[in-house]
Amino acid sequence: MRKISLFIATSLDGYIAKPNDDLSFLKLVEKEGEDYGYNEFTDSIDTLIIGRKTYDYVLQEIGPSFYDNGQRDVYVITRTKRSNVGRTTFYTGKITDLAEQLKSKNGKNIYCDGGAEVINELLKNDLIDEFIISVVPFLLGNGTRLFKDGRPEQILEFVKAKTFETGLTQLHYKRKK
Repeated sequence: MRKISLFIATSLDGYIAKPNDDLSFLKLVEKEGEDYGYNEFTDSIDTLIIGRKTYDYVLQEIGPSFYDNGQRDVYVITRTKRSNVGRTTFYTGKITDLAEQLKSKNGKNIYCDGGAEVINELLKNDLIDEFIISVVPFLLGNGTRLFKDGRPEQILEFVKAKTFETGLTQLHYKRKK
């Protein structure tokens, strides 16, 4: 069975965005030639689940080929019906149904890139198998929290931690079964 992996950055105080979905704090750790293991990670996946707000931000800032590169299926979780574009599906159904369906198919792993609502819905239903969380050395003070209240406890097993010259620390855990 395929696993769902969360690969995401957060501030030291646990926020994935400033108010108004501002991700500018991520620029603090941008470094020429450093991708923090992103390319290696994306080689292990062939499917992506992403919230509509995150998708729209990346579409505007980087462009459509960042997610839909023609080699993976992209599911954008949204409340508004839209026509599919390339290998991008705008999914309006129940996210848990989608996750369970995708996990049961053959293929590489599944990447969840947020946002917070998507992550927390998957966590509530114990559907995230692996957590790769990059901690940016910055205290935002408020914004969108990575982990919301109201989800069940989950025991994680440490895999590894890696530090980078920029001060970013990447934590890797898997769900303990």
